[in-house]
Amino acid sequence: MIHNKLHDTGLRGFLYLFVLPLSMSCTSSNSDSSDNNAVPKPEYFLGSDQTHSRFSRSIPPALTVPSGAVIQVHTKEVTNNQLTIHSVAEDLRTLDFDPIHPLTGPVFVEGAEPGDVLAVTLHEIEVADWGWSAVIPGFGFLAEEFAEPYLKIFVLKEGETFARFSEKIRIPLSPFPGVMGVAPDTDSLLSTVPPRANGGNMDNPFLTEGTTVYFPVFVKGALFSIGDTHAAQGMGEVCGTAIETPMRIVYEVNVIKGKRKIQEPEYESEDYYAVTAFATTLDDAAKKATKYMIEYLVKEHRLERNEAYVLCSLAGDLKIAEVVDVPNVLVSMHMSKEVLGM
Repeated sequence: MIHNKLHDTGLRGFLYLFVLPLSMSCTSSNSDSSDNNAVPKPEYFLGSDQTHSRFSRSIPPALTVPSGAVIQVHTKEVTNNQLTIHSVAEDLRTLDFDPIHPLTGPVFVEGAEPGDVLAVTLHEIEVADWGWSAVIPGFGFLAEEFAEPYLKIFVLKEGETFARFSEKIRIPLSPFPGVMGVAPDTDSLLSTVPPRANGGNMDNPFLTEGTTVYFPVFVKGALFSIGDTHAAQGMGEVCGTAIETPMRIVYEVNVIKGKRKIQEPEYESEDYYAVTAFATTLDDAAKKATKYMIEYLVKEHRLERNEAYVLCSLAGDLKIAEVVDVPNVLVSMHMSKEVLGM
């Protein structure tokens, strides 16, 4: 469900029984298939004032929940309120990048231990009534060609499912969190700008409502955080920004134990299973993603490695998620569930 104004919602459907998948190739589902689109009622809440802007195991949790908890969070836009609906292009020259990516959390999930997998299901995403996109000097895939600041403000009208780019051009809203991640196993306060094995700034526009994202757990409690919310973004995010906007998100966390271990985040929808891979070059990231998909096909679908490699060539879909979050880029590979007979 895509909404255009933040507000507190009541019960959108009765709270269903969540059944952990037998393998990570199964999406979260209701015990009654007729209620697959019901949004479970949040049991835990975090406001946009409960944020941090680094990744580290040393950041104390803002909330502790059991596995299976449904959480509602509010997020800030990416500059931590340095930009508003009234901002102008010159404001971009004085941006302070230190508080960039205010992430709501961390959330300590009881029972999560290193080596487990944390499944995060995005149940509901609701955008605010405004957003922005920009050319920021020194930032972006073509930074050497676009040296002057440019800022575009969007008014996101309630009930509309698109953003007005111009009188003729409309951009469909497809909101998602640009940053989702668990804590890495370090006390160092790591920048949130590049994606890593813990997730982080993946900027993957496929991570929308209804998607379940799987994270490898590196520290006790996982310490999951979410933010950098986008109303719309193209694959690659080439200018360095999406339609940046605050959001309200309802998500569910489940700890998966004793199943296939993963090295980097993976995700699935009703239509496909996907793996992600970060690296400093697109070639290296694409190779890693291909290897991760082969591993998934071998472990979950009992293919021989040669068979899995050929299937990746015939039906795997490599996608460039982002190319601007230096020093790393992110590539994903999708595999159709229809192809897999799921």
